[in-house]
Amino acid sequence: MELPCWCLLLLLSLQSLSAHNDFFTSIGQMTDLLYTEKDLVTSLKDYIKAEENKLEQVKRWADKLDSLTATATQDPEGFLGHPVNAFKLMKRLNTEWGNLESLVLSDTTDGFISNLTIQRQHFPTDEDQTGAAKALLRLQDTYRLDANTISTGDLPGVKHKSHMTVEDCYELGKIAYSEVDYYHTELWMAQALKQLDDGEESTLDKVTVLDYLSYAIYQQGEIERALEYTKRLLELDPEHQRAKGNLKYFEFQLEKQKKAADAEAEKQKEQETTKTTEKNKKKRKKRSPETFSLIPERKKYEMLCRGEGIRMTPRRQSRLFCRYYDNNRNPKYVLGPVKQQDEWDRPYIVRYLDIISDAEMERIKQLAKPRLRRATVHDPQTGKLTTAQYRVSKSAWLTGYDDPMIDTINQRIEDLTGLEMDTAEELQIANYGVGGQYEPHFDFGRKDEPDAFKELGTGNRIATWLFYMSNVSAGGATVFPDVGAAVWPQKGTAVFWYNLFASGEGDYSTRHAACPVLVGNKWVSNKWIHERGQEWRRPCGLSEAE
Repeated sequence: MELPCWCLLLLLSLQSLSAHNDFFTSIGQMTDLLYTEKDLVTSLKDYIKAEENKLEQVKRWADKLDSLTATATQDPEGFLGHPVNAFKLMKRLNTEWGNLESLVLSDTTDGFISNLTIQRQHFPTDEDQTGAAKALLRLQDTYRLDANTISTGDLPGVKHKSHMTVEDCYELGKIAYSEVDYYHTELWMAQALKQLDDGEESTLDKVTVLDYLSYAIYQQGEIERALEYTKRLLELDPEHQRAKGNLKYFEFQLEKQKKAADAEAEKQKEQETTKTTEKNKKKRKKRSPETFSLIPERKKYEMLCRGEGIRMTPRRQSRLFCRYYDNNRNPKYVLGPVKQQDEWDRPYIVRYLDIISDAEMERIKQLAKPRLRRATVHDPQTGKLTTAQYRVSKSAWLTGYDDPMIDTINQRIEDLTGLEMDTAEELQIANYGVGGQYEPHFDFGRKDEPDAFKELGTGNRIATWLFYMSNVSAGGATVFPDVGAAVWPQKGTAVFWYNLFASGEGDYSTRHAACPVLVGNKWVSNKWIHERGQEWRRPCGLSEAE
């Protein structure tokens, strides 16, 4: 059986669009959803206009008959004594009322419903909604934002301020609740309750919100507060069965705690005094560069993302310079050297300014956008590529076959680094989604991953070149937690660092991360350069850390 040509085209387009799932992992692809929604709004307006036209016809008919019947019923026999009136009455009841029935029953929704049905195939899924919600919670934690700040849309660098409704806050709290995340459940249910208390109109009632809120607080061990909210719930709905049961249970638990506390009052008092003294000492103790290294990596990562804990002393800062760079008088850059500046000393990270043009960046985005797929990581246990919650972005790979401009860019990287590009990986383009991030990782393969890049046959990743192809209003820094370094996105620039020492040993200080994007759209492209082909370009060092 042969399919018509238009069916084949439709199937191909649906297959292409269905591959673009995980919308929340790429702001670039999410922009398509705005145009989809705009098209649906246009279709909805057309439906409303058709309904209004239909109602206008019905209204005109009703008004005409209202006037006619008012006159006719004043003198029914006299009215029907006129043969034309008698004929028209027969005609109206036999034909015209039937036409009116057909008009009222006519379905004007066909166009809108068919369009909605087609577009629905490309709508975000529950996974997208949950992913976007988790991203908001991640941003809240990383940048220490309170729920009210996010709800009012008062974020740094925003152009289009957006307010969250009671329903939005409630939905966020419900998603946290389904993930057994009672901390965030409390924050967002409390925000929903606050907005209800402030008089915001909503289809939600306080009883529903208080039910979630009291339970979330109880799950965190704060029975007394949970009891207070339960009592408030019962004031609004005295017959709420679950709340009545919880009230008795919470009161019982509090009484039990009180008896246990009374039994060991003196012992507890002594222990609390000791703990308080130690705690106060810790609070008074200032964080020094030495203690920074003792902070858990996750905390260091979040601090650096907020611009805190950067470990660059004035003395070291004074040794960082900017310069015009021609890479040992490379013929292409002798007359027009590039601008280069030191970003960090150990590991040595440099930034090249105005190194990629706006036209090149737009062309790369244009080529990459239809190919973007959820970014993957190497699973050390299986050795296979898989998606991970700690990497929220989409990526695509480009070569000179896609556009000769890619070869031009690769050659530029080779001219400035002096490293061979033939054994490097293809140019990877990444676009970060809602709260997009890539938590701390190494670019090179460690000793416990001997087969990390075995299939490439080009050795380990000796260096990383990273283009920033957009400015980011807030967040999105590249941070190095072990050394306390942070590099901020700057459109048209690129940063470069070596992942391996000249000896071939891995430089563990290059462990880095991409901070969550708080506000904006982050586009980057990177080139991972491998060992093979660099034997004469970067000779092996004599010591392990050389």
